[in-house]
Amino acid sequence: MSTLSVSLILLAAVVHAVWNILAKGIRGNGTLFVWWYGLVSSVVLIPVSLLEPGAWQSWGWPLVGAAVVSGLLHTVYGTALQTGYDRAPLGVVYAVARGTGPMITMLVAVLFLGEQLSLTAAAGAVAVLVGVAVVATFGTPTSTRDDDAGPTRGSALTGVLWGAAVGACIAGYTLWDDHSMAALDLPPVLYFALTSVVLVLTLTPKAWRQRQEMAHSWAVDRNRIIAVGLLSPLAYILVLFAMQSTPVALVAPLRESSIVVGSLLAWWIYKENRLVPRLIGCAAVLTGIALISA
Repeated sequence: MSTLSVSLILLAAVVHAVWNILAKGIRGNGTLFVWWYGLVSSVVLIPVSLLEPGAWQSWGWPLVGAAVVSGLLHTVYGTALQTGYDRAPLGVVYAVARGTGPMITMLVAVLFLGEQLSLTAAAGAVAVLVGVAVVATFGTPTSTRDDDAGPTRGSALTGVLWGAAVGACIAGYTLWDDHSMAALDLPPVLYFALTSVVLVLTLTPKAWRQRQEMAHSWAVDRNRIIAVGLLSPLAYILVLFAMQSTPVALVAPLRESSIVVGSLLAWWIYKENRLVPRLIGCAAVLTGIALISA
């Protein structure tokens, strides 16, 4: 793997952890938050994407079709993530989601794509499960809060369940987007711009039904909406660029280094305690991901 690819993926991991910290602390409606930041991403990315080399030449049904599928997957991911953050500690949801995504990808490859499961990969899957169990066991704060600094209510089991659901979404869009980058050779910025547009269009009917809350959602979460609307696409576009020249099996484990960053930020900002056991669990997850991808 080139130094450039490694740098892109590690930077993406840090940016990803930061925007998830911001998403955890919203005070308004979760669905409207996703709709708003998707709208910000679309407004920013569409004009920028038209300046991307090869963007005009790539227009066609393959681009549109791939973006529609990706947009639907990212819509489910975004809403599931916000629901999980509303109901459980960030340190649990984030670690489980980032850990189970690569493991689910591996299972799909074995069960449906005909790939063989090596002993190393099997050991990696066990390490991921152990790490997730450690994070879940020590993931519930000793005290709960529900104030302007961000809610931490909810049980570890709830966090594991929502984290696993988010992990399934991550596996889905990672496999699809890797296909779009590697096989279809689509321009990353334009591709994700259209993905963001699809997300907004998909959530618009539900957002319209909750239109009485839209102004309030913007008022209380405006800064977070803008920040996530910029940071979320930045993190993923960096990964898409890396996917163009690097196998997804190598991209995935480096990308999941965000687990450690997310756990540290959850401990620091939201006072989710028991840092050492969390980091031990995260280390086990990262080791497992590396073995799965070996």
